Amino acid sequence: MNKLTAIIPAGNEIHNIEAVIASVNFADEILVVDSFSTDGTFEMAEKLATKVIRRPFDYPSSQKNWTIPQAKYEWILLVDADERVTPELKAEIMEILKNPNPNIVAYWIGRMNHFMGERVHYSGWRNDSVIRLFKRDFCKYEDKHVHEEIIADGPIGKLKNKLYHNTYISLDKYMDKMNKYATWQAKDYDKKTGMLTPYHFIIKPFWGFFKHYILQSGFRDGVVGLTIGYIQGYVVFMRYVKLWLLRKDRE
Repeated sequence: MNKLTAIIPAGNEIHNIEAVIASVNFADEILVVDSFSTDGTFEMAEKLATKVIRRPFDYPSSQKNWTIPQAKYEWILLVDADERVTPELKAEIMEILKNPNPNIVAYWIGRMNHFMGERVHYSGWRNDSVIRLFKRDFCKYEDKHVHEEIIADGPIGKLKNKLYHNTYISLDKYMDKMNKYATWQAKDYDKKTGMLTPYHFIIKPFWGFFKHYILQSGFRDGVVGLTIGYIQGYVVFMRYVKLWLLRKDRE
């Protein structure tokens, strides 16, 4: 069987770190990259993981790309702290490691998303997938601040089973996270966005809500879907407010 390194990026994840490490306990190496946590995450990870390294956090793709080359084994499973590998997904991954397709260098993995204590079936999250199982020397993350994805030098397959994903702790903490995302998005959008107009501050936020709540059937997720739709519109609005502030500061 091919050996596997599980990579877990973490920063102040004491509420998640034990469970996420337990979910990847079948890996031959568990590598945690900690961004100088202050809540005990680092100390707990040292007890449970194979190796823990510390690095100041810049943005997600930078942290992951720095860590990937340090993996001991060729096959990597990258799992965020708020995700869990289910028993079914574990079995599928182990079967791939036993009998790998020599042509495939990475695999898409779907996610079962949960928010505010409920499974999200629609709201634009229905077909959420990420590349998380991949060969170390053939893959890296694109240099983006938000919604970064793997760039693979070779064919990509897809697994049947999904990751469990629960990004929600409380609404206040989630909104803090979305505000951080808006800040990162402003940097990504700076080069590709022309002059800011009412279109960016009014039409695009409304479209963000409309797309998630109406077109992607968020209304079928009840209050959870309405909340997701509103937050998506809010993040788009804040993206352009922060881009306006970013440009204003450079004047």
